[in-house]
Amino acid sequence: MVIENFRVGFGYDVHRLVEGRPLILGGVKIPYIKGLSGYSDADVLTHAVIDAILGALSKGDIGRHFPDSDPAYKGVDSLFLLKKVVMLANDERFKVNNLDATIVAQKPKLSTYLNEMEDRLSGVLEVDPHVVNVKATTTEGLGFYGREEGLAAYAVVTLKRT
Repeated sequence: MVIENFRVGFGYDVHRLVEGRPLILGGVKIPYIKGLSGYSDADVLTHAVIDAILGALSKGDIGRHFPDSDPAYKGVDSLFLLKKVVMLANDERFKVNNLDATIVAQKPKLSTYLNEMEDRLSGVLEVDPHVVNVKATTTEGLGFYGREEGLAAYAVVTLKRT
């Protein structure tokens, strides 16, 4: 029997920007005229992290564990869902080793909120903030991001056996 000591997972999520919703990224409420449309709080960053962890565990994706057909997840805080996935990893004897994530957004500018996102995520992930890296980029006006129709996030997570 081969025991894997490290695993890598990749996550991606995208949501449409709409009026009348708060913009929440990495558990941080960002002041902006639009927010993200979705069944939960639509936190694309946290959703990408969830998918990355589930991928590293070979446990499917966020929709399999928290389907939008379940009323229990309507408007739910995505950090709560992330905590459940961290507990699943712990049950499988894995702990997050590090996280690297990128948010793709033409607007709003996110640089002043990235450290707070890292702090919030590291708390839920039960890791030192120095192993959590969140970046933001634009697409120089190209595509649906550039037209400010939506935001996306990418995440790579490594897990280590405990």
